[in-house]
Amino acid sequence: MQNCSGEPCLLSAREWVKDQAAAYIDRELSPSSVTSNAVQSEDVVFTRLWIYSHHIYNKQKRKNIIEWSKELSLSGFCMPGKPGVVCVEGLQSSCEEFWSRIRRLTWKRILIRHREDISLEGGCLAEIQKQRKFSTLEEKCFDAHGARGNHMDLGQLYQFLEEKGCADIFQMYFGVEGH
Repeated sequence: MQNCSGEPCLLSAREWVKDQAAAYIDRELSPSSVTSNAVQSEDVVFTRLWIYSHHIYNKQKRKNIIEWSKELSLSGFCMPGKPGVVCVEGLQSSCEEFWSRIRRLTWKRILIRHREDISLEGGCLAEIQKQRKFSTLEEKCFDAHGARGNHMDLGQLYQFLEEKGCADIFQMYFGVEGH
């Protein structure tokens, strides 16, 4: 009632439900409500999100991406410009929180292009570190060019991805083989 002030608010309500549903579902599935026949899993899920944006120019958004990744102990990289590419990796809950925050910002277009979830038995820190392809989250610029100097050299992006052992993602992002 307070947020809508008599205006149509279906989209706002839908977004609230998407953002809040996990808390209610988790509450329903908490150990106290699960029957004794159910097996409780101690697995931790390591997640890598490959996010695509039409562009990332805004300095505040770029700052948020780096600050939020540090706050949530995520590693990866952000390539500003057109197109914008963000990769974050870490605990699934941290990646979900990052995505929840980032998608709330105003974007021309932003989506998760690819997602990798790896179940780690026991969830030990060493296993999590083994899965990481990046040590921290840093902004990567590759020979910016174009009329406004905002287009990155995608060949250099491909080389970077190849060095990190994830060159196959290039085709998922851009629909062509990298070289």
